Amino acid sequence: MERLVERLEKAVERLETVCQRPGMCEDGSSKGVAQYVQAFDALLAGPVAEYIKISKEVGGDVQKHAEMVHAGLMSERALLVMASQHQQPAENAFSSLLKPISEQIQVVQNFREKNRGSKLFNHLSAVSESIPALGWVAMAPKPGPYVKEMTDAAMFYTNRILKEYKDVDKKHVDWVKAYLSIWTELQAYIKEYHTTGMTWSKTGPVATEGAKSPSTPQAGAAPPPPGPPPPPAPAPTSSSTDDSASRSALFAQINRGEGITSGLRHVSDDMKTHKNPALKNQGGPVRSGPKPFTAPKPACNANNPSTKTSPKAPALLELEGKKWRVENQENASNLVISDTELKQVAYVFKCTNSTLQIKGKINSITLDNCKKLGLVFDDVVGIVEIINSRDVKVQVMGKVPTISINKTDGCHVYLSKNSLDCEIVSAKSSEMNVLIPTEGGDFTEFPVPEQFKTVWNGQKLVTTVTEIAG
Repeated sequence: MERLVERLEKAVERLETVCQRPGMCEDGSSKGVAQYVQAFDALLAGPVAEYIKISKEVGGDVQKHAEMVHAGLMSERALLVMASQHQQPAENAFSSLLKPISEQIQVVQNFREKNRGSKLFNHLSAVSESIPALGWVAMAPKPGPYVKEMTDAAMFYTNRILKEYKDVDKKHVDWVKAYLSIWTELQAYIKEYHTTGMTWSKTGPVATEGAKSPSTPQAGAAPPPPGPPPPPAPAPTSSSTDDSASRSALFAQINRGEGITSGLRHVSDDMKTHKNPALKNQGGPVRSGPKPFTAPKPACNANNPSTKTSPKAPALLELEGKKWRVENQENASNLVISDTELKQVAYVFKCTNSTLQIKGKINSITLDNCKKLGLVFDDVVGIVEIINSRDVKVQVMGKVPTISINKTDGCHVYLSKNSLDCEIVSAKSSEMNVLIPTEGGDFTEFPVPEQFKTVWNGQKLVTTVTEIAG
C-alpha cells in the first residue's frame, strides 16, 4: 500500500513538472490526449493526491480505504480515456464498461460494513455514503447534481468527525476538507466538460468491452498517475501461439459432432478393473492428483446428536479502552453496564434473546447482528445505531439526539418525555414502530413509514409517504 502511494506521489510530481513547461497542459488536443482527460488528471494531481497523503498520515483503516477510493478513480479515468477515443456504445455494452467502477464502489462500501467496530468508523462511513458519486458517468442529463446529492450524504458523518477532532487533532479536520474537495472539484469539472452527460468522441470505433486505449501516451503528453493493475493477459510468447493452435484444434474436434468418437479404441471386459480385480494390484502406486468435487454435507442433523458443530465464540462483557464490548450473549436477561463515562461507547454484537441496561451518560451505542434483544439506556450524547438486526426493543430513559435503524426487521423504540425531539433515521428496514409516552404512563404506538411515492414535478423529484388503506 505504501508503494502505491509512493507511485502516486511520483506520478503527481511528473505531472506537475510537465505542466509547468510552456504550452504543455494548455492544449491537450494538440498532444493527442483529450482536454477533459487532462483536466481529470489535474483533479487526481490536486485534491485526490492531498486526500491520499493525509489518509496515509491518519493511517489504519482510513489509509486502506483511500487506496480503494483511488482504484475507483483510476477505473473512472480509464473510462474517460476510452470515451475520448471511441463513439458511444449501445446501452448493454455501456453497462459492461461501467462494471469495473460499480465493482470498486461495492468494494469501498463492503470495507465499511466489515469494519463497523473501527475507531475510525465515521471516516469510513463518510467515504462509503458518498462514493456512489463515481457513478456520475452513467447519469444524464444532469450528472453534476447527482454528485452534489452523494456529497451531501456524507455530511452527517463529516460533521461528526469535525465535532470530535476539531480541538483534538487538526489532521482529521484537514482530512475532511481534502476529501470533500474531491467532490467539489469534480462537480466543477463535470459542469465544464460533461454538463449533460459523459462526452464521447464523434469519430473512431464504437466502444466495446474489449476496447483499450493506448497504454503509453504520445510524446509531450502529461503522463497519467498509475492505476490499478490491468487484468492478466496472455504473454506475447511462443507459448501463446501454441495455446491458440491447441484451442483451434480442440474446437475443430468438437465440431465433428458424433464423429469425434470414431477414433476411440474398444475396451474389452478383461481390461476393466471392476471385472478383473487382478489389474488393481498391477501398475505400481496409484497416481495422486486433485480430489474431485463432492457436495458439502449438511452442517447439522437434528436426528444425529453426534454431529459436530463449530465452537461458539466466547461471550463478552468487558471494557476495552473506551469501548464496552458486549458480544455473543445468549439468554442473558440481566446484563448491566453501570460504570460509564461520557467518552465511552458501547458495541453490542451477535447477542440473542437477552436484555442489556446501560446506566449513566455514554457517547454512542451500536447494536450489530442482534436478535430478540432488549436495550435500556439512560443518556446518549451521540447516536444509537441498530444494524443488521431482528426483533429488537430499545427504550430511552433519558435523552438521545439520533437513532439510526439500518437493515433491520422488527424494531420498537420507546421514547421518554425528554427524548421526543429525537431524530430517527431509517433505511432498508421494516416493521419499525415508535412508542410515545402518554400522561397516564402508557405508550401510544406509531409505525414508521416503509413505502414511499416519488414523482417528477418538472424541476426535481418529490418523495412522499404512501398511505395504504387497510
